[in-house]
Amino acid sequence: MSCELTRRHVPGYLDGEIDLVRTIETETHLKGCPACAEELESLKALRVALQRNSLAYAAPAALRGRIQSSLRASSRADVQKSKIGWPSLDVWQLAGAFALLALISITGWQLTARLRAPSSPQRLSAEVFASHVRSLEANHLMDVASTDQHTVKPWFDGKLDFSPPVEDLASDGFPLVGGRLDYLEGREVAALIYQRRKHFINVFVWPSPAGSTATQTIESKQGYHIMRWSGGGFEFWAVSDVAAPDLAGFVRLLQVRTP
Repeated sequence: MSCELTRRHVPGYLDGEIDLVRTIETETHLKGCPACAEELESLKALRVALQRNSLAYAAPAALRGRIQSSLRASSRADVQKSKIGWPSLDVWQLAGAFALLALISITGWQLTARLRAPSSPQRLSAEVFASHVRSLEANHLMDVASTDQHTVKPWFDGKLDFSPPVEDLASDGFPLVGGRLDYLEGREVAALIYQRRKHFINVFVWPSPAGSTATQTIESKQGYHIMRWSGGGFEFWAVSDVAAPDLAGFVRLLQVRTP
């Protein structure tokens, strides 16, 4: 995560208003960036200063009384106008009418939201794409850097509730270069990093639900290609800006190794 992106998230992080992924990314960046950590401390100091009694001013009792009297008078006037404007409806009839309007509004909003909301595969595809792009930012691509599958695979032990399949495809032109932890659909997943010349390929892996299957699919988004498949009890998503035929060839190799 860059300094500019972190500083945009710092106020929300301080107030506990950002999601888990952003929180972890922000905390990771703050640990290694003194400038952003100083920005966080400055905001904390400002919040403490604004809460000091010396900055608060209590209104005089007379002023408070006049304001309250004015509000009560205004409230009585509003009630009188309501009675004049709705001569044939009592309080319960009005309440029923408003409740019906609210029900119609909520039902319409829910229906519209369902029609507009992307399906689960579309949401997951968007998450995979966003995680890949974030990973290309400085110091976020790999938690463990190694071309040895016997180093990368054990690194995940104790960090995940499953053991991801890790294969090295260096002899086929797709060397393994490392791995990291990532978060998709609210759970921790393994991200395996492969390289194709100067391009990186993120392969996200997690256990597939019992009985679920996913056929191989490919889509393109902003110059990146995304492929999804399942096998061996795992779900796989691969994303990269390599040419689509190269990514398809890479996926075929992985499928042979992890049937």
